[in-house]
Amino acid sequence: MVKLSTLMESCDSILNGREMGLGGCDPVITSIHASSREVESGGLFVAVPGFAADGHDYISHAVSRGAAAVIAQKKVETSVPVIVVEDTRRALSALAASFYGNPSQKMTIVGITGTNGKTTTTWILESMLRAAGHEPGVIGTVNWRFKGEEFDNPVTTPESLDLQKMLFQMHNAGVTHCIMEVSSHALDLFRVEHCAFDVGVFTNLTQDHLDYHGTMESYFKCKRRFFTHLLFRNGNPGIAVVNGDDPWGRKLLKSLEGCVLVTGRDRSADITVGNVKDEISGLSGVLEKNGNKISFVSDLAGGFNLENIMSAAGAAHALGLSSEAVKAGIEKIAGVPGRLERVTPAHGRHVFVDYAHTPDALESVLKTLVERCAGRVIAVAGCGGDRDRAKRPLMGEIAVRLASLAVITSDNPRSEDPRVIIQDILTGLPEQGVREYSAQEIESDWREKGFVVEPDRRRAFVLAVKASRPGDIILAAGKGHETYQILKDETIDFDDRQVLKEILEGLEECHV
Repeated sequence: MVKLSTLMESCDSILNGREMGLGGCDPVITSIHASSREVESGGLFVAVPGFAADGHDYISHAVSRGAAAVIAQKKVETSVPVIVVEDTRRALSALAASFYGNPSQKMTIVGITGTNGKTTTTWILESMLRAAGHEPGVIGTVNWRFKGEEFDNPVTTPESLDLQKMLFQMHNAGVTHCIMEVSSHALDLFRVEHCAFDVGVFTNLTQDHLDYHGTMESYFKCKRRFFTHLLFRNGNPGIAVVNGDDPWGRKLLKSLEGCVLVTGRDRSADITVGNVKDEISGLSGVLEKNGNKISFVSDLAGGFNLENIMSAAGAAHALGLSSEAVKAGIEKIAGVPGRLERVTPAHGRHVFVDYAHTPDALESVLKTLVERCAGRVIAVAGCGGDRDRAKRPLMGEIAVRLASLAVITSDNPRSEDPRVIIQDILTGLPEQGVREYSAQEIESDWREKGFVVEPDRRRAFVLAVKASRPGDIILAAGKGHETYQILKDETIDFDDRQVLKEILEGLEECHV
Protein backbone atom coordinates (compact mmCIF):
# COMPACT_ATOMS: atom_id res chain seq x y z
CA MET A 1 0.00 0.00 0.00
CA VAL A 2 1.22 3.51 -0.80
CA LYS A 3 -0.22 6.99 -0.80
CA LEU A 4 -1.17 8.24 -4.25
CA SER A 5 1.05 11.33 -3.95
CA THR A 6 4.06 9.17 -3.06
CA LEU A 7 3.38 6.85 -5.97
CA MET A 8 3.08 9.77 -8.37
CA GLU A 9 6.24 11.45 -7.08
CA SER A 10 8.22 8.35 -7.93
CA CYS A 11 6.84 8.57 -11.46
CA ASP A 12 6.79 12.36 -11.90
CA SER A 13 8.21 12.15 -15.42
CA ILE A 14 4.88 10.82 -16.70
CA LEU A 15 3.02 13.94 -15.56
CA ASN A 16 4.77 16.19 -18.05
CA GLY A 17 3.92 19.23 -16.00
CA ARG A 18 0.23 18.40 -15.76
CA GLU A 19 -1.75 19.10 -12.63
CA MET A 20 -2.30 16.18 -10.30
CA GLY A 21 -5.83 17.21 -9.39
CA LEU A 22 -5.83 15.64 -5.93
CA GLY A 23 -7.79 18.55 -4.43
CA GLY A 24 -6.46 17.88 -0.94
CA CYS A 25 -7.38 14.20 -1.15
CA ASP A 26 -4.48 11.73 -0.99
CA PRO A 27 -5.90 8.19 -0.94
CA VAL A 28 -3.92 5.11 -0.04
CA ILE A 29 -3.52 2.90 -3.11
CA THR A 30 -3.81 -0.81 -2.42
CA SER A 31 -3.67 -2.10 -6.02
CA ILE A 32 -3.39 -0.98 -9.65
CA HIS A 33 -5.75 -2.01 -12.45
CA ALA A 34 -6.13 -1.50 -16.20
CA SER A 35 -9.39 -3.45 -16.39
CA SER A 36 -12.43 -2.02 -14.61
CA ARG A 37 -13.71 -5.56 -14.02
CA GLU A 38 -10.72 -6.27 -11.77
CA VAL A 39 -10.81 -3.08 -9.70
CA GLU A 40 -10.79 -3.60 -5.95
CA SER A 41 -11.59 -1.16 -3.17
CA GLY A 42 -8.69 1.26 -2.82
CA GLY A 43 -7.36 0.46 -6.29
CA LEU A 44 -5.91 2.89 -8.80
CA PHE A 45 -7.61 2.60 -12.21
CA VAL A 46 -5.52 3.48 -15.26
CA ALA A 47 -7.72 4.22 -18.29
CA VAL A 48 -5.83 2.85 -21.27
CA PRO A 49 -7.13 3.27 -24.85
CA GLY A 50 -7.10 -0.23 -26.34
CA PHE A 51 -7.60 -1.70 -29.78
CA ALA A 52 -11.05 -3.08 -29.01
CA ALA A 53 -12.17 -0.80 -26.15
CA ASP A 54 -11.17 2.46 -24.46
CA GLY A 55 -10.60 2.37 -20.72
CA HIS A 56 -11.98 5.90 -20.44
CA ASP A 57 -15.42 4.49 -21.20
CA TYR A 58 -15.21 2.34 -18.06
CA ILE A 59 -14.10 4.91 -15.49
CA SER A 60 -17.56 5.09 -13.89
CA HIS A 61 -17.59 1.29 -13.60
CA ALA A 62 -14.15 1.32 -11.97
CA VAL A 63 -15.28 3.96 -9.46
CA SER A 64 -18.42 1.99 -8.67
CA ARG A 65 -16.22 -0.99 -7.80
CA GLY A 66 -14.19 1.09 -5.34
CA ALA A 67 -11.42 2.78 -7.32
CA ALA A 68 -9.75 5.37 -5.07
CA ALA A 69 -8.30 7.38 -7.98
CA VAL A 70 -8.06 7.41 -11.77
CA ILE A 71 -5.25 8.05 -14.25
CA ALA A 72 -6.60 9.33 -17.58
CA GLN A 73 -5.58 11.10 -20.76
CA LYS A 74 -8.37 13.65 -20.51
CA LYS A 75 -10.38 15.35 -17.81
CA VAL A 76 -13.40 13.43 -16.59
CA GLU A 77 -16.04 14.21 -13.98
CA THR A 78 -16.09 11.65 -11.22
CA SER A 79 -16.15 11.45 -7.43
CA VAL A 80 -12.51 10.40 -6.98
CA PRO A 81 -9.24 12.21 -7.80
CA VAL A 82 -8.31 12.14 -11.49
CA ILE A 83 -4.75 12.66 -12.68
CA VAL A 84 -4.38 13.55 -16.34
CA VAL A 85 -1.27 12.37 -18.16
CA GLU A 86 -0.20 12.46 -21.78
CA ASP A 87 0.02 8.69 -22.27
CA THR A 88 -1.68 6.28 -19.88
CA ARG A 89 0.12 3.23 -21.33
CA ARG A 90 3.47 4.74 -20.43
CA ALA A 91 2.04 5.86 -17.09
CA LEU A 92 0.86 2.32 -16.36
CA SER A 93 4.37 1.01 -16.96
CA ALA A 94 5.94 3.55 -14.58
CA LEU A 95 3.27 3.16 -11.91
CA ALA A 96 3.41 -0.63 -11.97
CA ALA A 97 7.20 -0.67 -11.63
CA SER A 98 7.04 1.76 -8.71
CA PHE A 99 4.13 0.01 -6.98
CA TYR A 100 5.95 -3.34 -7.02
CA GLY A 101 9.23 -1.79 -5.84
CA ASN A 102 11.09 -1.81 -9.17
CA PRO A 103 11.84 -5.55 -9.05
CA SER A 104 13.91 -5.52 -12.25
CA GLN A 105 16.48 -3.39 -10.39
CA LYS A 106 16.99 -6.25 -7.94
CA MET A 107 17.69 -9.01 -10.48
CA THR A 108 19.82 -9.49 -13.56
CA ILE A 109 17.55 -9.09 -16.61
CA VAL A 110 18.20 -10.41 -20.13
CA GLY A 111 15.89 -9.31 -22.94
CA ILE A 112 15.75 -11.39 -26.12
CA THR A 113 14.12 -9.89 -29.18
CA GLY A 114 13.81 -10.81 -32.85
CA THR A 115 11.29 -12.56 -35.08
CA ASN A 116 12.40 -16.17 -34.68
CA GLY A 117 14.50 -18.04 -32.14
CA LYS A 118 13.56 -16.08 -29.03
CA THR A 119 11.94 -19.00 -27.22
CA THR A 120 14.67 -21.54 -27.94
CA THR A 121 17.37 -19.05 -26.95
CA THR A 122 15.66 -18.47 -23.59
CA TRP A 123 15.57 -22.22 -22.89
CA ILE A 124 19.26 -22.64 -23.73
CA LEU A 125 20.32 -19.63 -21.65
CA GLU A 126 18.11 -20.77 -18.77
CA SER A 127 19.91 -24.12 -18.84
CA MET A 128 23.31 -22.38 -18.86
CA LEU A 129 22.38 -20.19 -15.88
CA ARG A 130 21.14 -23.18 -13.92
CA ALA A 131 24.37 -25.04 -14.72
CA ALA A 132 26.27 -22.05 -13.34
CA GLY A 133 24.41 -22.30 -10.03
CA HIS A 134 22.04 -19.37 -10.54
CA GLU A 135 18.27 -19.37 -10.06
CA PRO A 136 16.75 -18.28 -13.40
CA GLY A 137 13.20 -17.31 -14.26
CA VAL A 138 11.75 -17.02 -17.77
CA ILE A 139 8.93 -14.95 -19.25
CA GLY A 140 8.14 -16.02 -22.80
CA THR A 141 5.84 -17.41 -25.46
CA VAL A 142 5.44 -20.93 -24.07
CA ASN A 143 4.90 -19.88 -20.44
CA TRP A 144 6.44 -17.97 -17.56
CA ARG A 145 8.25 -20.06 -15.01
CA PHE A 146 10.55 -20.06 -12.00
CA LYS A 147 11.56 -22.34 -9.11
CA GLY A 148 9.95 -25.37 -10.74
CA GLU A 149 6.57 -23.71 -11.29
CA GLU A 150 5.04 -22.97 -14.70
CA PHE A 151 2.19 -20.61 -15.56
CA ASP A 152 0.28 -19.94 -18.78
CA ASN A 153 1.23 -16.77 -20.60
CA PRO A 154 -1.38 -15.47 -23.08
CA VAL A 155 1.10 -13.23 -24.92
CA THR A 156 4.85 -13.33 -25.48
CA THR A 157 5.52 -10.24 -23.35
CA PRO A 158 2.75 -9.43 -20.85
CA GLU A 159 1.23 -5.98 -20.24
CA SER A 160 3.43 -3.83 -18.03
CA LEU A 161 1.22 -4.29 -14.98
CA ASP A 162 1.30 -8.09 -15.23
CA LEU A 163 4.99 -8.05 -16.12
CA GLN A 164 6.01 -6.06 -13.06
CA LYS A 165 3.93 -8.33 -10.83
CA MET A 166 5.66 -11.39 -12.34
CA LEU A 167 9.08 -9.86 -11.70
CA PHE A 168 8.02 -9.02 -8.14
CA GLN A 169 6.97 -12.63 -7.52
CA MET A 170 10.19 -13.95 -9.02
CA HIS A 171 12.38 -11.72 -6.89
CA ASN A 172 10.49 -12.63 -3.71
CA ALA A 173 11.00 -16.32 -4.55
CA GLY A 174 14.77 -15.88 -4.87
CA VAL A 175 15.17 -15.67 -8.64
CA THR A 176 18.55 -14.14 -9.50
CA HIS A 177 18.25 -13.82 -13.28
CA CYS A 178 15.17 -13.26 -15.44
CA ILE A 179 15.25 -14.03 -19.16
CA MET A 180 12.48 -12.25 -21.02
CA GLU A 181 11.25 -12.55 -24.60
CA VAL A 182 10.61 -8.99 -25.78
CA SER A 183 8.09 -8.71 -28.62
CA SER A 184 7.75 -5.76 -30.98
CA HIS A 185 4.23 -5.16 -29.66
CA ALA A 186 5.65 -4.94 -26.14
CA LEU A 187 8.20 -2.38 -27.29
CA ASP A 188 5.66 -0.28 -29.16
CA LEU A 189 3.14 -0.39 -26.31
CA PHE A 190 5.63 0.48 -23.54
CA ARG A 191 5.26 -2.83 -21.70
CA VAL A 192 8.98 -3.07 -20.88
CA GLU A 193 9.58 0.68 -20.63
CA HIS A 194 10.50 0.61 -16.93
CA CYS A 195 12.58 -2.56 -16.81
CA ALA A 196 16.32 -2.41 -16.17
CA PHE A 197 18.10 -4.63 -18.69
CA ASP A 198 21.65 -5.91 -18.33
CA VAL A 199 21.89 -7.80 -21.63
CA GLY A 200 19.91 -7.54 -24.87
CA VAL A 201 19.96 -10.24 -27.57
CA PHE A 202 18.93 -9.75 -31.21
CA THR A 203 18.21 -13.08 -32.93
CA ASN A 204 17.03 -12.02 -36.43
CA LEU A 205 14.33 -10.12 -38.27
CA THR A 206 12.06 -11.64 -40.92
CA GLN A 207 8.61 -10.83 -42.23
CA ASP A 208 5.95 -10.93 -39.54
CA HIS A 209 3.49 -8.56 -37.83
CA LEU A 210 3.28 -6.28 -40.87
CA ASP A 211 -0.45 -6.02 -40.19
CA TYR A 212 0.67 -3.99 -37.15
CA HIS A 213 3.92 -2.33 -38.23
CA GLY A 214 3.14 -1.76 -41.90
CA THR A 215 6.67 -2.14 -43.28
CA MET A 216 9.81 -4.08 -42.46
CA GLU A 217 11.64 -0.80 -41.84
CA SER A 218 9.07 0.21 -39.24
CA TYR A 219 9.26 -3.26 -37.68
CA PHE A 220 13.06 -2.95 -37.53
CA LYS A 221 12.97 0.50 -35.96
CA CYS A 222 10.71 -0.83 -33.23
CA LYS A 223 13.19 -3.63 -32.46
CA ARG A 224 16.16 -1.25 -32.65
CA ARG A 225 14.58 0.97 -30.01
CA PHE A 226 15.11 -1.78 -27.44
CA PHE A 227 18.88 -1.48 -27.89
CA THR A 228 19.12 2.29 -28.29
CA HIS A 229 16.60 3.39 -25.64
CA LEU A 230 15.85 0.56 -23.21
CA LEU A 231 19.04 -1.48 -22.77
CA PHE A 232 20.17 0.43 -19.68
CA ARG A 233 20.56 -0.06 -15.93
CA ASN A 234 20.85 3.03 -13.72
CA GLY A 235 21.76 5.09 -16.76
CA ASN A 236 24.56 2.78 -17.86
CA PRO A 237 24.23 0.91 -21.17
CA GLY A 238 23.89 -2.85 -21.09
CA ILE A 239 25.60 -5.37 -23.34
CA ALA A 240 24.11 -6.05 -26.78
CA VAL A 241 24.47 -9.51 -28.34
CA VAL A 242 23.69 -9.35 -32.06
CA ASN A 243 23.39 -12.10 -34.69
CA GLY A 244 25.81 -10.90 -37.36
CA ASP A 245 24.67 -13.61 -39.79
CA ASP A 246 21.32 -11.82 -40.12
CA PRO A 247 21.20 -8.83 -42.54
CA TRP A 248 19.00 -6.83 -40.15
CA GLY A 249 21.42 -7.70 -37.38
CA ARG A 250 24.26 -6.17 -39.41
CA LYS A 251 22.12 -3.10 -39.96
CA LEU A 252 21.43 -2.88 -36.23
CA LEU A 253 25.15 -2.97 -35.48
CA LYS A 254 25.60 0.33 -37.33
CA SER A 255 23.32 2.02 -34.77
CA LEU A 256 24.98 0.65 -31.66
CA GLU A 257 27.71 2.03 -29.48
CA GLY A 258 29.26 0.72 -26.29
CA CYS A 259 29.67 -2.95 -25.49
CA VAL A 260 28.49 -5.19 -28.33
CA LEU A 261 29.12 -8.88 -28.90
CA VAL A 262 28.60 -10.19 -32.44
CA THR A 263 27.69 -13.83 -33.04
CA GLY A 264 27.96 -15.65 -36.36
CA ARG A 265 29.84 -18.07 -38.56
CA ASP A 266 32.11 -15.33 -39.87
CA ARG A 267 35.51 -15.75 -38.22
CA SER A 268 35.53 -12.05 -37.32
CA ALA A 269 32.53 -12.51 -35.01
CA ASP A 270 33.10 -12.37 -31.25
CA ILE A 271 31.23 -15.64 -30.74
CA THR A 272 31.66 -18.06 -33.62
CA VAL A 273 31.54 -21.79 -34.27
CA GLY A 274 33.57 -24.38 -36.15
CA ASN A 275 33.73 -28.12 -36.87
CA VAL A 276 29.94 -28.16 -37.16
CA LYS A 277 28.17 -31.45 -37.68
CA ASP A 278 24.45 -31.01 -38.32
CA GLU A 279 22.24 -34.08 -38.59
CA ILE A 280 18.60 -34.95 -37.99
CA SER A 281 19.65 -36.28 -34.58
CA GLY A 282 21.26 -33.00 -33.53
CA LEU A 283 24.22 -30.65 -33.68
CA SER A 284 27.83 -30.73 -32.58
CA GLY A 285 30.65 -28.25 -32.96
CA VAL A 286 33.11 -25.98 -31.23
CA LEU A 287 32.17 -22.52 -29.96
CA GLU A 288 34.98 -19.99 -29.98
CA LYS A 289 35.40 -16.72 -28.04
CA ASN A 290 38.75 -14.92 -28.06
CA GLY A 291 40.61 -18.18 -28.58
CA ASN A 292 38.64 -19.99 -25.89
CA LYS A 293 37.06 -23.13 -27.38
CA ILE A 294 34.01 -25.00 -26.09
CA SER A 295 33.10 -28.28 -27.75
CA PHE A 296 29.43 -29.25 -27.52
CA VAL A 297 26.87 -31.82 -28.59
CA SER A 298 23.17 -30.89 -28.75
CA ASP A 299 19.91 -32.67 -29.47
CA LEU A 300 18.77 -29.50 -31.27
CA ALA A 301 19.08 -29.68 -35.07
CA GLY A 302 19.40 -27.20 -37.91
CA GLY A 303 21.31 -24.05 -38.77
CA PHE A 304 18.70 -21.87 -37.07
CA ASN A 305 19.33 -23.69 -33.79
CA LEU A 306 23.05 -23.22 -34.26
CA GLU A 307 22.34 -19.47 -34.35
CA ASN A 308 20.23 -19.81 -31.19
CA ILE A 309 23.06 -21.63 -29.42
CA MET A 310 25.52 -18.88 -30.37
CA SER A 311 23.07 -16.18 -29.19
CA ALA A 312 22.67 -17.91 -25.84
CA ALA A 313 26.42 -18.38 -25.56
CA GLY A 314 26.92 -14.68 -26.30
CA ALA A 315 24.50 -13.72 -23.53
CA ALA A 316 26.19 -16.20 -21.18
CA HIS A 317 29.57 -14.61 -21.90
CA ALA A 318 28.10 -11.15 -21.27
CA LEU A 319 26.89 -12.42 -17.90
CA GLY A 320 30.29 -13.86 -17.01
CA LEU A 321 29.31 -17.52 -17.08
CA SER A 322 32.07 -20.11 -17.25
CA SER A 323 32.84 -22.27 -20.28
CA GLU A 324 31.81 -25.30 -18.25
CA ALA A 325 28.36 -23.80 -17.60
CA VAL A 326 27.91 -22.91 -21.28
CA LYS A 327 28.79 -26.44 -22.38
CA ALA A 328 26.63 -28.11 -19.75
CA GLY A 329 23.72 -25.78 -20.50
CA ILE A 330 23.75 -26.67 -24.19
CA GLU A 331 24.06 -30.38 -23.64
CA LYS A 332 21.30 -30.62 -21.02
CA ILE A 333 18.65 -29.26 -23.41
CA ALA A 334 16.80 -32.25 -24.84
CA GLY A 335 14.33 -30.09 -26.76
CA VAL A 336 12.06 -27.07 -26.56
CA PRO A 337 8.25 -27.42 -26.52
CA GLY A 338 6.84 -26.97 -30.00
CA ARG A 339 10.21 -26.16 -31.58
CA LEU A 340 11.06 -29.02 -33.94
CA GLU A 341 9.61 -31.24 -31.24
CA ARG A 342 9.55 -34.92 -32.09
CA VAL A 343 6.30 -36.90 -31.80
CA THR A 344 6.57 -40.58 -30.90
CA PRO A 345 5.92 -43.37 -31.60
CA ALA A 346 6.10 -42.69 -35.34
CA HIS A 347 6.36 -46.26 -36.73
CA GLY A 348 9.45 -45.58 -38.86
CA ARG A 349 8.48 -42.05 -39.77
CA HIS A 350 10.02 -38.89 -38.32
CA VAL A 351 7.18 -36.66 -37.09
CA PHE A 352 7.82 -33.10 -35.86
CA VAL A 353 5.78 -30.17 -34.56
CA ASP A 354 7.18 -26.68 -35.00
CA TYR A 355 5.97 -23.17 -34.24
CA ALA A 356 7.12 -21.92 -37.65
CA HIS A 357 4.51 -19.31 -38.57
CA THR A 358 6.64 -16.90 -40.61
CA PRO A 359 8.07 -17.43 -44.10
CA ASP A 360 11.67 -17.46 -42.87
CA ALA A 361 10.94 -19.88 -40.04
CA LEU A 362 9.04 -22.27 -42.31
CA GLU A 363 11.79 -22.16 -44.93
CA SER A 364 14.50 -22.74 -42.31
CA VAL A 365 12.83 -25.74 -40.72
CA LEU A 366 11.82 -27.31 -44.05
CA LYS A 367 15.34 -26.92 -45.45
CA THR A 368 16.70 -28.52 -42.30
CA LEU A 369 14.38 -31.51 -42.73
CA VAL A 370 14.72 -31.87 -46.50
CA GLU A 371 18.53 -31.93 -46.30
CA ARG A 372 18.40 -34.72 -43.73
CA CYS A 373 15.56 -36.84 -45.09
CA ALA A 374 16.12 -40.24 -46.67
CA GLY A 375 12.49 -40.34 -47.79
CA ARG A 376 9.92 -37.64 -48.51
CA VAL A 377 8.92 -34.56 -46.52
CA ILE A 378 5.21 -33.94 -45.95
CA ALA A 379 4.45 -30.48 -44.57
CA VAL A 380 1.14 -29.50 -42.99
CA ALA A 381 0.91 -25.71 -42.91
CA GLY A 382 -1.52 -22.81 -42.80
CA CYS A 383 -1.67 -19.19 -41.67
CA GLY A 384 -3.39 -17.46 -38.78
CA GLY A 385 -6.43 -15.26 -39.31
CA ASP A 386 -6.56 -11.55 -38.46
CA ARG A 387 -2.81 -11.32 -39.00
CA ASP A 388 -0.38 -10.23 -41.70
CA ARG A 389 -2.02 -11.30 -44.98
CA ALA A 390 1.05 -10.46 -47.05
CA LYS A 391 2.96 -13.46 -45.72
CA ARG A 392 0.27 -16.00 -46.72
CA PRO A 393 1.30 -16.50 -50.37
CA LEU A 394 4.94 -16.61 -49.27
CA MET A 395 4.16 -19.44 -46.87
CA GLY A 396 2.32 -21.34 -49.60
CA GLU A 397 5.17 -20.97 -52.06
CA ILE A 398 7.73 -22.17 -49.51
CA ALA A 399 5.68 -25.19 -48.44
CA VAL A 400 5.09 -26.36 -52.01
CA ARG A 401 8.63 -25.63 -53.18
CA LEU A 402 10.42 -27.46 -50.38
CA ALA A 403 8.07 -30.26 -49.32
CA SER A 404 7.35 -33.35 -51.38
CA LEU A 405 3.71 -32.90 -50.40
CA ALA A 406 2.18 -29.80 -48.84
CA VAL A 407 -1.10 -30.18 -46.96
CA ILE A 408 -2.61 -26.69 -46.82
CA THR A 409 -4.92 -26.29 -43.83
CA SER A 410 -6.10 -24.02 -41.00
CA ASP A 411 -3.92 -22.56 -38.27
CA ASN A 412 -5.83 -20.27 -35.88
CA PRO A 413 -8.41 -18.77 -38.26
CA ARG A 414 -9.83 -16.47 -35.55
CA SER A 415 -12.60 -14.31 -37.08
CA GLU A 416 -11.73 -15.18 -40.70
CA ASP A 417 -13.14 -17.92 -42.89
CA PRO A 418 -10.43 -20.62 -43.14
CA ARG A 419 -11.22 -21.07 -46.84
CA VAL A 420 -10.44 -17.40 -47.52
CA ILE A 421 -7.10 -17.73 -45.71
CA ILE A 422 -6.28 -20.83 -47.75
CA GLN A 423 -7.11 -19.02 -50.99
CA ASP A 424 -4.62 -16.32 -49.99
CA ILE A 425 -2.01 -19.01 -49.37
CA LEU A 426 -2.65 -20.62 -52.76
CA THR A 427 -2.00 -17.35 -54.62
CA GLY A 428 1.69 -17.91 -53.91
CA LEU A 429 1.76 -21.14 -55.89
CA PRO A 430 2.94 -21.07 -59.52
CA GLU A 431 0.16 -21.36 -62.06
CA GLN A 432 1.78 -24.35 -63.73
CA GLY A 433 3.94 -27.26 -62.68
CA VAL A 434 2.43 -27.94 -59.27
CA ARG A 435 -0.02 -30.80 -59.04
CA GLU A 436 -3.06 -30.51 -56.80
CA TYR A 437 -4.16 -33.83 -55.34
CA SER A 438 -7.51 -34.84 -53.97
CA ALA A 439 -7.67 -36.50 -50.55
CA GLN A 440 -8.51 -39.82 -52.23
CA GLU A 441 -5.46 -39.63 -54.49
CA ILE A 442 -2.92 -39.17 -51.73
CA GLU A 443 -4.55 -41.84 -49.57
CA SER A 444 -4.10 -44.39 -52.34
CA ASP A 445 -0.78 -43.43 -53.88
CA TRP A 446 1.09 -40.36 -55.02
CA ARG A 447 4.43 -39.96 -56.69
CA GLU A 448 4.71 -36.43 -58.03
CA LYS A 449 5.45 -33.37 -55.96
CA GLY A 450 2.27 -31.45 -55.17
CA PHE A 451 -0.25 -30.26 -52.61
CA VAL A 452 -3.68 -31.02 -51.19
CA VAL A 453 -6.14 -28.69 -49.46
CA GLU A 454 -7.91 -29.74 -46.27
CA PRO A 455 -9.32 -26.87 -44.13
CA ASP A 456 -9.93 -29.08 -41.08
CA ARG A 457 -6.60 -29.33 -39.24
CA ARG A 458 -7.27 -32.74 -37.68
CA ARG A 459 -8.27 -34.23 -41.04
CA ALA A 460 -5.18 -32.63 -42.58
CA PHE A 461 -3.03 -34.52 -40.08
CA VAL A 462 -4.86 -37.75 -40.93
CA LEU A 463 -4.13 -37.16 -44.63
CA ALA A 464 -0.46 -36.47 -43.92
CA VAL A 465 -0.07 -39.69 -41.93
CA LYS A 466 -1.98 -41.77 -44.49
CA ALA A 467 0.15 -40.32 -47.28
CA SER A 468 3.39 -41.24 -45.49
CA ARG A 469 5.49 -44.35 -45.36
CA PRO A 470 8.49 -45.42 -43.24
CA GLY A 471 11.46 -43.12 -43.79
CA ASP A 472 9.30 -40.06 -44.50
CA ILE A 473 9.25 -36.90 -42.41
CA ILE A 474 5.98 -35.23 -41.40
CA LEU A 475 6.07 -31.62 -40.21
CA ALA A 476 3.12 -29.90 -38.54
CA ALA A 477 3.98 -26.21 -38.77
CA GLY A 478 2.47 -23.08 -37.29
CA LYS A 479 1.12 -23.81 -33.81
CA GLY A 480 3.97 -25.55 -32.02
CA HIS A 481 3.40 -25.64 -28.26
CA GLU A 482 -0.14 -24.25 -28.43
CA THR A 483 -2.81 -26.48 -26.90
CA TYR A 484 -5.79 -24.74 -28.50
CA GLN A 485 -7.21 -23.57 -31.82
CA ILE A 486 -8.92 -20.19 -32.09
CA LEU A 487 -12.01 -20.34 -34.30
CA LYS A 488 -14.54 -17.64 -35.14
CA ASP A 489 -16.94 -18.35 -32.30
CA GLU A 490 -14.91 -20.43 -29.88
CA THR A 491 -11.52 -21.63 -28.76
CA ILE A 492 -11.19 -25.40 -28.74
CA ASP A 493 -8.67 -27.83 -27.26
CA PHE A 494 -6.17 -28.71 -29.97
CA ASP A 495 -2.59 -29.79 -29.34
CA ASP A 496 -0.79 -30.73 -32.57
CA ARG A 497 1.44 -33.13 -30.65
CA GLN A 498 -1.41 -34.98 -28.99
CA VAL A 499 -3.57 -35.10 -32.11
CA LEU A 500 -0.71 -36.52 -34.18
CA LYS A 501 0.08 -39.06 -31.50
CA GLU A 502 -3.52 -40.27 -31.51
CA ILE A 503 -3.51 -40.56 -35.31
CA LEU A 504 -0.19 -42.39 -35.34
CA GLU A 505 -1.54 -44.92 -32.86
CA GLY A 506 -4.05 -45.91 -35.55
CA LEU A 507 -1.39 -46.27 -38.22
CA GLU A 508 -2.63 -49.76 -39.18
CA GLU A 509 -5.15 -47.88 -41.35
CA CYS A 510 -2.29 -46.43 -43.42
CA HIS A 511 -0.23 -48.13 -46.05
CA VAL A 512 3.26 -48.84 -44.71
